[in-house]
Amino acid sequence: MEYPGNLYVVAAPSGAGKSSLVNALLQVDSHLVVAVSHTTRAPRGQELDGREYHFTDDATFRAMIARGEFLEHAEVHGHMYGTSRGAIEARITGGQDVVLEIDWQGALQIKQLFPNAILIFILPPSWEELQQRLQRRGEDRPEVIAKRMANARIEVSKAREFDFVIINALFETALFDLKAIVHSQRLKYAALQRSKPAVFAALDLS
Repeated sequence: MEYPGNLYVVAAPSGAGKSSLVNALLQVDSHLVVAVSHTTRAPRGQELDGREYHFTDDATFRAMIARGEFLEHAEVHGHMYGTSRGAIEARITGGQDVVLEIDWQGALQIKQLFPNAILIFILPPSWEELQQRLQRRGEDRPEVIAKRMANARIEVSKAREFDFVIINALFETALFDLKAIVHSQRLKYAALQRSKPAVFAALDLS
């Protein structure tokens, strides 16, 4: 189906800077709204329910799956994550541009449901830097970091299936690249035709 809003899907291995980049993007782009996913993992640090994620228990999450409330869901690092169908569809059918932070599995599922979705993958500059970032966070035990690094090998291999790839070596440069992708997508013919149908109709453009 065609929707007036754009859907940007951002994925990355843990520690690559995905959340920091998306949060910075939201600060400078008032036309974007974030879609908050559900997860069964516990909040980290200063995370708040309803802001970073909707935190829920396993039984509630599986009941939502059974009711068909998720566009996509997947198990990541031993926890379940899912994207609310209603929240996404309500926003993009209303003409809003939505940015969604999810893992690569969910991103590819979203692309099947919304072919116009723009998939963006954030890469670390090196394996060494990724491990140092995970260690500097100070949130995970060494064995958890080792598991995240092992999973990152699989996650990074999926970058070729995304529309755009950003290497987050310098944060300011990566943010510039992310802003450029979002803005250029809005200027594509098909995207403008969806978001500005009255203009195209007045100009006899189909």
